[in-house]
Amino acid sequence: MPRSLPARRALLRATLPAAVTASLVLVPLPGAVATPSAGAVIAEVYGGGGNSGATLKNDFIELANPSGAAFGLAGHSVQYLPGSPGASSKWGVTPLSGTVAAGARYLVAEAAGTGGTVGLPTADATGSLALSATTGTIALVNGTEALTCKTAADCAADPRVVDLVGFGTAVVHEGSGAAPGASNSTSVARASSLADTDDNAADFQAGEPTPVNSKGETAPGDGSGGGDTGPTEPGPVRVHDIQGATRLSPMAGKTVVGVPGIVTGIRTYGTKGFWIQDPNPDADPATSEGVFVYTGGTGPAVKVGDSVLVTAKVTEYYPNSSGGSQSLTELAGPKTTVVSSNNQVPAAVVLDGSAVPAAYAPDAAGGSIESLPLRPGTYALDLYESLEGMNVEVRDVPVTQASNSYHELWVNAREQDPRSSRGGSVYLGYDQQNAGRLMVQSLGQAADFPAADVGDRLTGATGGPLDYTKFGGYAVQATRLGTVRSGGLEREVTPAGLPSELTIGTYNVENLDPGDPDEKFAELAAGIVTNLRSPDILALEEVQDDNGPVNDGTVTAGATVTKFVEAIKAAGGPAYDWRSVDPVNGKDGGEPGGNIRQVFLFNPDRVSFTDIPGGDSTTAVEVTGTGKRTSLTASPGRIDPADEAWNSSRKPLVGQFKFHNKPVFVIANHFNSKGGDQGLDSRFQAPTRSSEVQRVKQAEVERAFVAKLLAADPGARVVSLGDFNDYQFSPALQTLTKGGVLRDLVNELPASERYSYVYQGNSQVLDHILVSPAFKPQQTRYDVVHINSEFATQASDHDPQVVRVKP
Repeated sequence: MPRSLPARRALLRATLPAAVTASLVLVPLPGAVATPSAGAVIAEVYGGGGNSGATLKNDFIELANPSGAAFGLAGHSVQYLPGSPGASSKWGVTPLSGTVAAGARYLVAEAAGTGGTVGLPTADATGSLALSATTGTIALVNGTEALTCKTAADCAADPRVVDLVGFGTAVVHEGSGAAPGASNSTSVARASSLADTDDNAADFQAGEPTPVNSKGETAPGDGSGGGDTGPTEPGPVRVHDIQGATRLSPMAGKTVVGVPGIVTGIRTYGTKGFWIQDPNPDADPATSEGVFVYTGGTGPAVKVGDSVLVTAKVTEYYPNSSGGSQSLTELAGPKTTVVSSNNQVPAAVVLDGSAVPAAYAPDAAGGSIESLPLRPGTYALDLYESLEGMNVEVRDVPVTQASNSYHELWVNAREQDPRSSRGGSVYLGYDQQNAGRLMVQSLGQAADFPAADVGDRLTGATGGPLDYTKFGGYAVQATRLGTVRSGGLEREVTPAGLPSELTIGTYNVENLDPGDPDEKFAELAAGIVTNLRSPDILALEEVQDDNGPVNDGTVTAGATVTKFVEAIKAAGGPAYDWRSVDPVNGKDGGEPGGNIRQVFLFNPDRVSFTDIPGGDSTTAVEVTGTGKRTSLTASPGRIDPADEAWNSSRKPLVGQFKFHNKPVFVIANHFNSKGGDQGLDSRFQAPTRSSEVQRVKQAEVERAFVAKLLAADPGARVVSLGDFNDYQFSPALQTLTKGGVLRDLVNELPASERYSYVYQGNSQVLDHILVSPAFKPQQTRYDVVHINSEFATQASDHDPQVVRVKP
C-alpha cells in the first residue's frame, strides 16, 4: 500500500491504531482556540436540567469521538466557567475516566434541578456542576486541576485545553463568536458531522437536547429500545426522507420518530448496529431507502427480517474526517420496536456493468461535492451514495485485491474497467479510477470468508448492505457470500540474465527487522533466489535497525542485514556483500523507532563495489572528475541529505559499482509516503494529493544530481530504482524523467502489466527502475516480478523488479 496509510486497513472503529484529529478545518481566528482535539470534541451542552419548563432532570455535557481510535479519558476532566466571570469566579471540575470509543459518544451527567420528568440515559461520568441554561463556557481538559484562564486569549494559550465551547454571551469562546444561547428547553450542539473549525459560532446550533451515552442510549434502558420505550406507530418520516438527494441528510441533527423498515443486516462487532430498508421506495433514484442504526456498546436486539419502528437522532458520521472521506448518514441513540419477524428482505440492487457508470465522480474543482444533487446514472460515487445502506448484490465478479486476515477482499462489478494481464483492475491515470471497485466484507463468522487471489472469481451472488469504510471505498457488508473459483494465479519467475548482462533489482521488504519470524526472512529470500534469480545488485527498502520498532536510539542495521544475507544463502543464493548508511535517529520517517533505510546487496563474484570514504548520514555526496574518470566523492553516500525535500523521509543512497571494469552508478530510493492525501473517493473532488508536493521536490533534487553525473560524463551509466511511492503518470516521475535525464522503464511495458502494488482494488505502480540514456532500449530487459501484491499470502506488500542491462 502507499506508505502513507497504516499497514493494517482495520475497519472497526474501536480497534484502529491511531487517533485522527477531529478538526476538519484549522483556521486561525480571534478568540480562544484550543489545541486541535486528538480524537474527542465537546458535542453538546445543556444547562436547563430540572428548571421550569424543562423535560430533562439534569444538566449534561456530551463528548463525541469522530476519529478512528478510542480516546482515553484517564486524567481528563470537563470544566465549567460562568459566561461573564468575575474576580472570584473559578472553573468547576468533573473528573472523567474510561474512554470515548471511536465513533461513539460519552455522557457526563451534571447537577439536577427540582423539575423535569425524564432522567438522562445512564451516564458515563457524573458531576455536580450547576450549568447556566443560557450562557457559559465548557472545556475538555487534559488534567483535573482547575483552569485559571478567564479570557479567550489566556485559555487559547493553555495547552491543557483539548476543546472548548462558549455559548450565549460567554466571554471565553473559540473563534469569531460564542455558540448560540440556550434555554431551559434547548441545548447547544455541534453539527452532526462533528466538524471542528475552532469557531463556536460556526460549529454549534441551538436545538432540542438529545443526550446519548456510550451505549448509544437516549433514554434509560439497554439501548435496544425494546419494551414500552420504543415507538408504537409509524411516524411521518421515511428512510428516503432522511437520506435525501445529496450526500448529507436534510434532517441531520433532528430526532425522527417511528421510522419503519426491514432489518437487512446486523453488525455485532466494532461499530455495532443494524441496517434497515424501507420496502416501499419512493420514485427518486437519488434517495437511498437504507440507513444504518448505530446502537453503540450493547449491540442490537433485532434479527434480519424483523420489521421495526425506530426513533433516533439523525447524524452524519465521517469515518475519516481528516482524510476527506464520504459521510455516513446514521440513526443514533435508537429506541426500536419490533413489529413483526421473518419478513422478506427487500430485493437487492444488482451492481454490474449496466448499472455502474464509467465516470467516477463529479468535479468540484477541489471543493466538496456534498451539496451537489446526486446523479447516480452519471457518476459511480453518486450511485453508491444513492444506495448507501441498501441491500445490494454483485454476481460472478473478478477478485481485484486478495483476501486478508480481516475478512476483506475487493472485486470489480464493472467488466468494462481496464484489466491487468493477471486479472486485476489496472490503474492508468488520475482520470481512470476504475469505477466498479467494491470491497466485500463479511458480516458472518470468520470461517465463512473465502481465501482468494487476484484473478479468482467470486461466483454466484454476494450481497448485503452497502457501507462506506474507514480507509475509503464502498463495501458490501456481506450477509451472503459467493464461491471462489480459482484463476490459477502463480508467482512469476523472471527470465535468467545472460553472463554479459548486469542484473539489478529492487525490493521493498516491508519493515524487516531481526525480530520478524524466520519464515518472513525465508520467504523473502526464496523470492530473491527463485523468482528474481539472485540479481547482481539488489536495492532493498524498509530495512529496519537492529531492534526494529524499539525506540531506544539504535540506528545500526548489521544484525538485520546479516540475518537476511544468511537466509538468502540458505535458499541457495549467493553470499551477498552489502553497503548502507545509517540514518540519524528518528529523522527518516517510517515506523517510529525502526529507522528504515535503503541497503545495497551485491554479489562480489559478479560485481565490485567502489568504496570511497566520507559518506555518512549528513554529508552530501558530490560528483568529481569528467569523462571516464567521473566518480562520486563518497560511496556509499547520500544525495543532499540536508535539503528540506528529505525532511522526515528517506534520503537516496547512491553507490558506485564496477561490472566488467565499467562504472555503474546506482541510486536506491524510498520517497515520502502518501500521508495526508485525500482518497479517490473523497468528498472533495478532484482530491488533493498534498504529499505529492514533497515528492516533486525530492525528484527535483535527485534529477539535479543525475544531471551533474551526465554533465561530467554524458555516457554515465546511472540506474535509479526503488519505492518512489508514486505513479508513472505522477508529477514526481514526470520530473525525474524531464529532458530525458532518466527513462522510466515501466512505461515500456504493456499497459496491462504496469503495476507493482494493489490498493483498494487498483493494481498500480509505486516501484520503478529508471535508467540514464547510456542504457539503450535494446540493452535493457525489464520485469516487474509479481510474487506478492496479488496474493492472499505475501512476504511483502510490494512486488520486486529487476532489469538486465548490458553496459
